[in-house]
Parts: sequence; structure tokens; C-alpha cells
Amino acid sequence: MLPVTGTSLLVLAVVFGAAFGFLLHRGRVADYNTIIGQFLLKDFTVLKIMLTAIIVGGVGVFVLVQLGYAKFHIKPADMLAISLGAALFGIGMVLYGYCPGTALAAIGGGSLHALIGAAGMLVGGIAYALSFDWVKANILPVGAMGKMQLPALLGVSAPVIFAGLAAIAVGFFVLLERGAARRP
Repeated sequence: MLPVTGTSLLVLAVVFGAAFGFLLHRGRVADYNTIIGQFLLKDFTVLKIMLTAIIVGGVGVFVLVQLGYAKFHIKPADMLAISLGAALFGIGMVLYGYCPGTALAAIGGGSLHALIGAAGMLVGGIAYALSFDWVKANILPVGAMGKMQLPALLGVSAPVIFAGLAAIAVGFFVLLERGAARRP
């Protein structure tokens, strides 16, 4: 495989980004009502798509690493920072009705309220960047567990973890579909 750099890398990023946005629209996850339906536990489209994407993406990255086309870049498990970031992300998603990826897809589809929310994301990103020195000194060290990988932590191979996650996801999808079939 030839290395992709420079202009061709940017072109590929635009092509894959456009394809991703198109697929988000086709899957209806760039629609505010679909995301709100997920939070109200009435429409599980978002959950099904995200679980599928996580597993397929994880397997894809694992295969690329095994073939030598990519390398893992493991980040440290700074538990307080992860918990605070997850809480902020979740609260923001509930209030906004989009995650960053679906927001950009909604903007591409012409959503004005998604555009206004994206401005808020930019302000939040700037605030984080400006406060990073404080975060680095006061938040990151709390609960810092170093670089970890799930296979080493659990003592099983990555393919076993992916197979287990896939089986759990399929079982969950079956339960969701059975529940949806029973609802009027």
C-alpha cells in the first residue's frame, strides 16, 4: 500500500467525510428527532448504528495494525478527565440534540439550529484549549492509570473481545427488534 500524504490525504479526508455525512443522513441519525427518540428510549436507530460502527471500526483498525498499515496510539487512562469529558459530552448531546459528527451532517443538510450549536462547540473547544494548562496540572493526574488496553487488562486476545462484543450487539439488536415488533 502506498503512503497517502499531502493533497491526496486532504482529498481522501473530504471524500470519506462526505461519504460519512451521506450515510449519517441515510441512516437518519443526522435528524434531531431520531436522536431525541434515542434519549426517550423510543427509537434505537442511533444505538444500533453506533454499536455497529464501533465494532466494524474496531475490527478494521485491528486488521490494519496486524497487517502493518497502522499503529495503535494508546492514550493514558486519566479517569477523572475521562469521566468529566464523558459527562460534558453527554449533557451537551442531550441539550443540543446532536453529537459533533451528526451536527456537522445536519449542518450539511441545511439545519440552522445545528449550525448555532456548532458555534457553541467551537467556543467550548477554545475554552478547553485556553484552560488546558490548568486541566493538565489539576485534572489529568487524578485517577491517572497510564496507558491501558482492554486485551491486556482482561487477559484475552483482541479477536475474542471483538467476537464477544459482536455477539452481545447482535443479541441486543434482536431484543430491540422483538420489543419494537410488540409495540403498537
